[in-house]
Amino acid sequence: MEQNSLFSDSMVTRPLADRMRPTAIEDIVGQDELLGEGAPLRRMIDSGKLSSFILWGPPGCGKTTLARILASRTNLRFTALSAVFSGVADLRKAFDDAAKYHQYGEGTLLFVDEIHRFNRAQQDGFLPFVENGTVVLVGATTENPSFELNSALLSRCKIFTLKPLSASALEQLTARAENIMARPLPVTPDARQTLIDLADGDGRYFINLLETVYDLTGMNEILDTDALLKVVQRRAPIYDKDRDGHYNLISALHKSLRGSDTDAALYWAARMLESGEDPAYILRRLTRFASEDVGLADPNALSLAIAAWDSYDRLGSPEGELAIAELIIYLGTAPKSNAAETAWYAAKRAAKEFSSLTPPAHILNAPTKMMKDLGYGKGYIYDHDTPDGFSGQNYFPEAMGRKRFYRPVERGFEREISRRLAYWENLRSKKN
Repeated sequence: MEQNSLFSDSMVTRPLADRMRPTAIEDIVGQDELLGEGAPLRRMIDSGKLSSFILWGPPGCGKTTLARILASRTNLRFTALSAVFSGVADLRKAFDDAAKYHQYGEGTLLFVDEIHRFNRAQQDGFLPFVENGTVVLVGATTENPSFELNSALLSRCKIFTLKPLSASALEQLTARAENIMARPLPVTPDARQTLIDLADGDGRYFINLLETVYDLTGMNEILDTDALLKVVQRRAPIYDKDRDGHYNLISALHKSLRGSDTDAALYWAARMLESGEDPAYILRRLTRFASEDVGLADPNALSLAIAAWDSYDRLGSPEGELAIAELIIYLGTAPKSNAAETAWYAAKRAAKEFSSLTPPAHILNAPTKMMKDLGYGKGYIYDHDTPDGFSGQNYFPEAMGRKRFYRPVERGFEREISRRLAYWENLRSKKN
């Protein structure tokens, strides 16, 4: 009698993720905008006329599963590569094989996972084979294609964006798991919701959580939220400090502050810190915000930003994080003005436009007799010697004329600055 192998199906249970893997387009959950009836990608698939495209979405949203189903729905030969494990030799072999089959009228669907990990030169290598139809390229990436893929390759591919799975989509996965396991998920309703929250839209991670719950609970055991959190591990935040998620979160923080939504700004900053972001990077961006977006509407903002930075340097985490929180609250509630930034860039444009004009002669220094004879300093009025402490003289180049760069807003301290400017302008008009 033949004995069971250690690795036979009877000895090894297939992972739940493998048993739940969709085999048809209709089985993919959470991507109805692309795969529902009449949706753009669904139309392409149903027509059988595939053109090259890129699937962009977060981990666990179904990119690889969709590519596998495409292979079974088309008459194309299927070849899969991962940019993590493949090099130039693997690409060359894939293209050579595809070219041979192409000669006999058989096309190739080349699926490239993590395509953004190929460098620019390797991405350029795809172009001739995509252009002449040797391969239909289906690339999958978790990174923004606009930043990570060559413009030449992007111009030859459609971009389809997949979303993180919604709570309802994750509920559908739960129902499938319960059907496969032939018993309800052994958790309370609150714990069930906690499980969905922990997944954060990642279907692959969620199925692993479901499997863990089933594997580590007895037949008559029901887990509440506290018990569940002892059984499963919290998911590490998805965050790569040099990639798209990094810039998305700092943009969310900056724009929440600009929109005076203090609570949202605190949330995004906490997300970044919990994910391992360098606090110095956040403080640098907050200091920039203090001068760029609060500006002179509240001159104390920049001082407080420097103080918070100094405080964090002295205390470190976690104590110093409170200084970051206080700064965020101050900046979020402060009046906003970008008038100083606008004035500075306007002055820089004028400096380029009028780049060779000399200052008016009356404000030039005249340390020598020759320079005095040339008129340097002639007619200069020492402002402190005037009754108002203001001479009203012109300080722009004569050929340029007066320009107005700074236009304060009627918010915060800039209301006072506006009053001061009006005072000097009124005096100037009386003296000229």
